[in-house]
Amino acid sequence: MTKALFPSRRMLGALGLAGLLALGLGAGAQAQTWPERPVTIIVPFPAGGNTDTMARLLAERLQRKFGQGFVIDNRPAGGGIVATGQVARAKPDGYTLLFASAGQNIILPMLVKVNYDPVKDLVPISIFGAGAFILGAKKEAPFNTMAELIAYAKAHPGKLDVASAGNGSIGHLSAALFAKRASIDVVTVPYKGGGPAIAALVAGETDLYFGNASELLQFVSTDRIKLLGVSTLEALPQAPNVPTVSSIFPGFTTSSWNGLIGPVGIPSEIVNKLVKETAEAAADPVLAEKLNAIGIKPVGSTPEAFAQIIEKERPLYREAVDAAGLKMEE
Repeated sequence: MTKALFPSRRMLGALGLAGLLALGLGAGAQAQTWPERPVTIIVPFPAGGNTDTMARLLAERLQRKFGQGFVIDNRPAGGGIVATGQVARAKPDGYTLLFASAGQNIILPMLVKVNYDPVKDLVPISIFGAGAFILGAKKEAPFNTMAELIAYAKAHPGKLDVASAGNGSIGHLSAALFAKRASIDVVTVPYKGGGPAIAALVAGETDLYFGNASELLQFVSTDRIKLLGVSTLEALPQAPNVPTVSSIFPGFTTSSWNGLIGPVGIPSEIVNKLVKETAEAAADPVLAEKLNAIGIKPVGSTPEAFAQIIEKERPLYREAVDAAGLKMEE
């Protein structure tokens, strides 16, 4: 009897299964040998800022460790929406990563329609560092503590201005959350970034500013402005005499974390490599000193801890967005 020239369905099924297994083994092998070519880390902010500086410090470390290029690609368009969407749609092979912040992952999706789902399309890998926010007051302000500020604001409703580095920024939302918790009425004055906002505070053109610690720590040893409180649960080592906001409003905490995020489906072998090296980078005394110099606390978290922070912050920033009176853009 002549043998069939074409395989049977059973044979095709076996071949299909073998093919799938081969593909799986191939993907696993590729993950084990990753990286075999340069890796792109997309930064959703312009070059020169804190996030960019942190990303470059980590990229240099990873490049030395793996012997492959880790290229920083700054894409600030749309507040980082374009960059985040690009990573969400990237092939999950570990060669396209995002150096993200809460802005792209939590806040922006509450304010504008984005072309990605931060939960379904992206996976947290590791937070490299986190920065506090500091509530500052102008030198001539008739109060020296948060309690005195609140008492003054209640006696003079709507008379205090608070500078904002931009609508929806963490500093803006921190100020709105503070005002809500304190039950005070303040007027938000938007500026085009932290630099102009600080300049206005120093010049006495605005009464208050909730800004990045990296922006305000330079005034610790001066009398040009007053530092009233920090947004983290613990005081800053660079400003040990500045109390925490949580000391009067328990649980109050906001921070500007930055870390690696990848597209859903990135192999666990690659994630584990990045987690290990990010943690080691954060623990490196030389890198830690550089981060502390710009008001950043080294972290090096696990993916699980990163995910827990994101989930914990979602309701907090929802409350802050509502307190600020911000609405989803149509």
